[in-house]
Amino acid sequence: MRIAVIGAGAIGATVAAYLSKSDSDVLLIGRPDQVEAIKARGLTVRGIGGDEVVHPRAATALDAAYDLVIFATKTQDLERAYQANADYLEDCYVLTTQNGVQADNILSSHYDPGRQLSSIVMFGATYTTPGEVVYNFPGDWIVGKPYTPLDPAFHRILETLRTDALPVVSSDNIMGMKYLKLFVNFNNCLPALIGKSMQETFADLDFCRLSIRLLKEGVGIVNKAHIELTSLPQFSTDRIYGLINMPEEQAAGIMNKTLTGLSAEPLYGSVLQSIMRGRTSEIDFINGEVVALAKGMQQSAPLNEQVVRMVHEVESRGGYFSVGQVKEAFELTGAPSQPTS
Repeated sequence: MRIAVIGAGAIGATVAAYLSKSDSDVLLIGRPDQVEAIKARGLTVRGIGGDEVVHPRAATALDAAYDLVIFATKTQDLERAYQANADYLEDCYVLTTQNGVQADNILSSHYDPGRQLSSIVMFGATYTTPGEVVYNFPGDWIVGKPYTPLDPAFHRILETLRTDALPVVSSDNIMGMKYLKLFVNFNNCLPALIGKSMQETFADLDFCRLSIRLLKEGVGIVNKAHIELTSLPQFSTDRIYGLINMPEEQAAGIMNKTLTGLSAEPLYGSVLQSIMRGRTSEIDFINGEVVALAKGMQQSAPLNEQVVRMVHEVESRGGYFSVGQVKEAFELTGAPSQPTS
């Protein structure tokens, strides 16, 4: 199977690296600096599996028609990526990898619904420099079809995507799972406010408390919209509902322990990674998704509105808030900030 991956950031480069080690013919589409680095030195993947260099083909745009095109840009860049490669995107299957729930809707105007596949990325990766990524922690790559039933062509594609490093599992309710994954990604906004890693950010219990409050507000809005969350293979809905229904201090302690132990390497959420590269983030498609849902029901989500507004301020001014400024904005200054023994 001929596969093209559009987007050479953390997820796109990681996927292309491991697929290129299989029997598939893989082309990685990236920006000129990324393509130049990969052609000159190969694509380096560091992290849990050790360091290795692979050599996928790389280009700045599609050069032919491919059987499967994997879109690995941020959601806000999807339409631009499609238009830049539209000459070769007519008859392929397409697979989205974006956080949030809007990626498939964005591409739906261009494709027969039967050719659209959607996925949820549960592994962690960090883009460092052009031609280099860190594979922080393993996890499933969950693939389904957003608009039509699973069919033989889907299962053939699934077999092609499976590698030892990227376990691929199928889902017959990918959209229900995507709403749950939305809340898994809710924490990405907080490191983006202060410009620190996930580990540094959530070592402070105040940020863990804020994370629980954002989550509780978001789940409340989704429930009011009558959207049913569906468990992920290794992350059940009970974990989310358990966190928001237990005492806040207990939930914050769990958040602290979980997020500070995610990876031996510094892990930067997807929102902060975009900002660090001088690009707009996907905040409107994560926390902003809840804000939009609330407005559509004449409801409000004030905490998530505030965090979206502050992330956009970081993007526009090119500087981060101090820890104290964030705590003051969310009225967190009265609580102890460090874990207690």
